Amino acid sequence: MRKRLLIIAAVVLALALGLVVAVLIVANRPPSPGGLETAPTDISVVVPTTPTPEPVKPAPSTTDVDRRCWKMFGGGPTRSLARPAIQLGIPARPPIWARGLKSYVEYPPSYCDGVLYVNTGRGDTWAVAADSGKVLWRRRSNASKPSTPAIAGPHLIVSSHDGSISALSRRTGKLVWQLRTRAKVESSPATVDGVAYFGATDGRLFAVETATGKIRWVYDTGGRINSSPSLAAGRVYITTYAGSILCLRARDGSKLWVTYVKRDALRYESFYASASTDGRRLYTIARSGLIVALDARTGRIEWKQRINALGYSTPAIGADRIFVGGFDGALHAYRKTDGEELWQARVGGRILGGPVLVGDLVFFSTLEQKTYAARADNGRVVWRFPIGKYSPGIATERAYYFTLNGILISFRGVDGPP
Repeated sequence: MRKRLLIIAAVVLALALGLVVAVLIVANRPPSPGGLETAPTDISVVVPTTPTPEPVKPAPSTTDVDRRCWKMFGGGPTRSLARPAIQLGIPARPPIWARGLKSYVEYPPSYCDGVLYVNTGRGDTWAVAADSGKVLWRRRSNASKPSTPAIAGPHLIVSSHDGSISALSRRTGKLVWQLRTRAKVESSPATVDGVAYFGATDGRLFAVETATGKIRWVYDTGGRINSSPSLAAGRVYITTYAGSILCLRARDGSKLWVTYVKRDALRYESFYASASTDGRRLYTIARSGLIVALDARTGRIEWKQRINALGYSTPAIGADRIFVGGFDGALHAYRKTDGEELWQARVGGRILGGPVLVGDLVFFSTLEQKTYAARADNGRVVWRFPIGKYSPGIATERAYYFTLNGILISFRGVDGPP
């Protein structure tokens, strides 16, 4: 009987060990992207019978229109969240003007030709004159839009939680075309050379023509996408909830590389934050708080850091450092080349939205509804404002434009033009 029990125990132990090995093998096997979809059948494009949008004219203004546009989330397709050449100094009080938008605003506005474009959580899209705060038009909707509208010539490309991507006339706000998908679209579109790139929560990455909504290509990444794609040197980069960071050729959607990032022996990371890039490296943060920098050409991980708290904040990129916020109550600065932490700006609030670098100041907001500016060189906090929650806003050569607690606010900088 003893011998039989020993044999049974040995068999049970062997089976248990085999099961553990099998689990480890499965856990360490990355999920496979589905690849290009050659003939997607669940997507439709609606083109209403409306006149072709007229060329956009700058909003009426008594001042010169700022030369530099902020055409999409992050300022441009690299999602750098930075305008280091603009030196406005700290925002001066009182504000120039303030405009309530009747709902919270999670992502900052886009800007060009004297007009600001803003999406709200309620679902509306607003066009507001930058010099006065006057509403030029408002397109109402019941579908939440936690994203920044992207400017593409005469069109404004708008993503929505109802699964649609719409092109609106920048001049009037009227619908030009609308593409409808089966999943939520939370990506802020990136527009380059007449093509808009965006992801959906079903894991698909889209490239569509901004003039017509015609699909160029669709790629199934195999992981949920809440982030926004970034582009540089003819490549598209996207992060997913499957722990993957993919690089595709912008022209045809072919895969160039994919890197899977692991949290531990059994789990892969998941990414809500977008990847920002300087063309040399990609920078992003996983929801677990792991910060990674990858070689943009090969996808090789160059360095890692961890903030030991949740992370959702797309990094802002400076000349020699990046800036990342987390739920640990601090904004962090890391050296771009090796990831060495240079400073922390501890404010005691959870940072969800991406910071923005303007000149030598980094602006960021907390879920505790406060907004700060810290010096980029040493992290010293030099400005505070008692409202704010998500990404703070943008800047032009003339003024700051912040979206704080559903209010679009314009500030003059103390070192900027009057």
